[in-house]
Amino acid sequence: MNQSPPEPSEDEQDGAPKRREPAFNLPGIVLAAIAICAIVHLVRVYALDFEQDLELLIRTAFIPIRYSGQFDIDVYAFSSPFTYAFLHGDFAHLAINMIWLAAFGSPLANRLGAARFAAFWAFTGLAAVGLHYLLHPLDQSPLVGASGAISGMMAAAARFGFRIDREAGKAAFTGALLPISLVLRMRGVLTFLVIWMAINLVTGLVGFAPGVEDRIAWEAHVGGFLAGFFGVRLFDRQPPRNP
Repeated sequence: MNQSPPEPSEDEQDGAPKRREPAFNLPGIVLAAIAICAIVHLVRVYALDFEQDLELLIRTAFIPIRYSGQFDIDVYAFSSPFTYAFLHGDFAHLAINMIWLAAFGSPLANRLGAARFAAFWAFTGLAAVGLHYLLHPLDQSPLVGASGAISGMMAAAARFGFRIDREAGKAAFTGALLPISLVLRMRGVLTFLVIWMAINLVTGLVGFAPGVEDRIAWEAHVGGFLAGFFGVRLFDRQPPRNP
């Protein structure tokens, strides 16, 4: 029995192949960062005992009192302001940071490219611990987590007005960087900035809930955010798409 062939789709009629959006489409540099954070945490939880994990924290977490003059300055004093971002307190801390990294880091990485994105991560992460140190120079508690750098990515998104281009098959911030004076007049962006700052201050100064002793390092978040907001122009060298 003969059957008539199915009618061609509009894309096939126009001679253009039908483009399918990938279900899992993160830039390689973002996937690498997520993988490193996840592997480091899994090793800490399942492969290291308490003393080994403590040694790892001393070497790779950012500890402000290390720079007080009471201790010898070793190689870890220079590397820990960068390596601390790949450590996390628990699985919830890791999961939340990785979700935000995927959401805000992906369009930024597609815009900047892998090398500039990595430099931006280092820059905002360093600014995060810098402000934390200025406010707590004798703190003995280790600072860990990628949230300072991720806060910088959120700030960069605001400088683009959250405009995203998906025409190339991957989400990327598009258009020229917006002047700060214009950003602060955009209702949606300004609302985001106010809510972001309020959440960080409340959870940092008050806590997540009564009886919960953990505090977020809001100073580091603010430091990373300010660095990303004012410094993203230093890393955005690509011609803007769809200005």
